[in-house]
Amino acid sequence: MRLIKLFILISSIVFIHKNAFSLELKPVIDLSIAKKMADVCEAMRESKKWNPINIAIVDDGADLVLFRRQDGAFLGSIDIAIRKATSSAMIPRSTRKVGELAYGEDGALGPRPGVATIDFLVPFAGGLPIRTESGHLIGAIGVSGASSDQDEECAQAAIDAVKHLLK
Repeated sequence: MRLIKLFILISSIVFIHKNAFSLELKPVIDLSIAKKMADVCEAMRESKKWNPINIAIVDDGADLVLFRRQDGAFLGSIDIAIRKATSSAMIPRSTRKVGELAYGEDGALGPRPGVATIDFLVPFAGGLPIRTESGHLIGAIGVSGASSDQDEECAQAAIDAVKHLLK
C-alpha cells in the first residue's frame, strides 16, 4: 500500500511539474524596442524637417508602452497619435486601411462603412501594426503632427529599424 501511495505521489509531482512549466510564452513589445522606434522616428523627422511629432507605441492589447511628444508638436496630435496606435492594434491594419474600409479610396462609402461610426478609430494614415517576423501582432505605433503620409512614413521607418529584434 505504501508503494502505491509513493507511486501516486511521484506521478503527481512529475505531472504537475511538467504542466506548470509548459505555459506558452508569446512575444511582446518591450520598452527598449519602443524607445529605439521612437528614436528612429525623431531622427527621421529632424532630417526631413517635418513638423514636430507625437509618437505613441502600444502593446497588442492597445495599452500604452511609450509616448513621446517633441517640443512644439501640436497638443491636439497627442490624442491622435495614441488613437492611431490603438486603432492599429485593435483592428490590426494600418489606419490608412481603416479609412479605406470606412470611406473607400475615393471618399465614397467603403466596404465597411460602419467602421466610421466607431469613435476611437482613426481613419487616416499614421498608424501601423507591429508584427514579429512570423506575423504575430505585438503592438502598434501611431505618429501624428506632420502630414498623415509623413506620419505613416515615419512609423514604417521605426518598424523597419527594429525588424531584426522582432523575432
